[in-house]
Amino acid sequence: MAAEPSFVRVPAGSSRACPRKYHKNTSAQRLGFAVRASHSTDDKDRVYKQLGLFSLKKKIEDAILRAETLAPTALDLEEERWIKQEAMLRDYNLWDDPVKSNEVLVKLAGITKAVDSLKDLKYKVEEAKLITQLAEMDAIDYGLFKQAYTVSLDVSKCLHQYEMSKLLTEPYDMEGACMFIKAGYGSTYSEIWAEQLLSMYTKWAEKQGYGGRLVEKRLSISGGISSAIIEFEFEYAYGYLMGEKGVHQMIRSSLDGSHHEGSSATASVNVVPLFLGTSPEVQINDDDLIISFPSFGDKQSLTEPMVCIQHIPTGITVESSGERSCFTNKIKAINRLKAKLLVIADEQGVRDVESIRRDGIADPWQTEVRRYMSHPHKLVHDLKTGLQLPHLNSVLNGNIEALIGAHISTRRSSTDSI
Repeated sequence: MAAEPSFVRVPAGSSRACPRKYHKNTSAQRLGFAVRASHSTDDKDRVYKQLGLFSLKKKIEDAILRAETLAPTALDLEEERWIKQEAMLRDYNLWDDPVKSNEVLVKLAGITKAVDSLKDLKYKVEEAKLITQLAEMDAIDYGLFKQAYTVSLDVSKCLHQYEMSKLLTEPYDMEGACMFIKAGYGSTYSEIWAEQLLSMYTKWAEKQGYGGRLVEKRLSISGGISSAIIEFEFEYAYGYLMGEKGVHQMIRSSLDGSHHEGSSATASVNVVPLFLGTSPEVQINDDDLIISFPSFGDKQSLTEPMVCIQHIPTGITVESSGERSCFTNKIKAINRLKAKLLVIADEQGVRDVESIRRDGIADPWQTEVRRYMSHPHKLVHDLKTGLQLPHLNSVLNGNIEALIGAHISTRRSSTDSI
């Protein structure tokens, strides 16, 4: 990217020689004036290429064009839905059917949020256009172009989030997410790999503007981690991340393409909803629970009293050690158990927890979701969607939007075909 031009003015009548920097910037100014004087789009593009700004300008224009094409229609549709839902709410007796009334209110709140988001998108588009125009009023101002590009990124992000929200319509998709990462057994490399996955998801959340809250992390002697739990407390986090469930394998091949001992590492990822508002009612019989308080004899266990709960009918075990008291850890473990049971009931298509079939519960370790290859070629291969990305380092740096989007689209296609 071109360096930001700085312009030096010499007082009229000055006899001192102009420095070399001044001549460069005068050239940039002449190019800037040429942009405004050009009547041909090709001529303008040529000038921007000379300044090294063509790629930046093109990205800004593409983001604005996409938003101006899609946002107005989307806003009209959402406002129509809002009017219908509000009319339904006026005509409906809230006291006759509290469950139905709650569904209407939730839908209305979702539509209201979508309308506000699309209106905000329109303001951002106008802001990006205005800044771009200001950048061309005098000599081309790289600083303003960079500012316009930043706004255009916000435009693209808002539009992407709206489009994804229209695809995420399954139960619990709107909720936050609690992610469990566990290293594969008996491998030092797997423990290091588990920590890399933890970093990847944390960076992804930061790029979304929210961040993830690391509530538990159990360190290993190797310098990696044996397990970690992250909570993502923002809407649609579960819908975004549920496709990450399963085994993630890092593969390092030899030059001849063969594998040798220690050349691969595995870690499992599991995701359950983190209810941001009122959580659904789940009745669990106390007699069906085995509650224990294990201690591993290390400093971490002494400062973070662990609570482990096993649900006898399903065999599911959950734990919590991130809080300062056993009581709080117990409450958190029960909430995680309820969330897991709700997801399993939904996956099996049963209406209540009591109807869950133990032999039908999927084991995250039995499903490989993604392979990351670092040698001889850097490649990320998503086994669920078939998507392959050549940018391993970028993915590990948290740029997993393409993988998430592919899974959401695959889920939606599967749902529509049923």
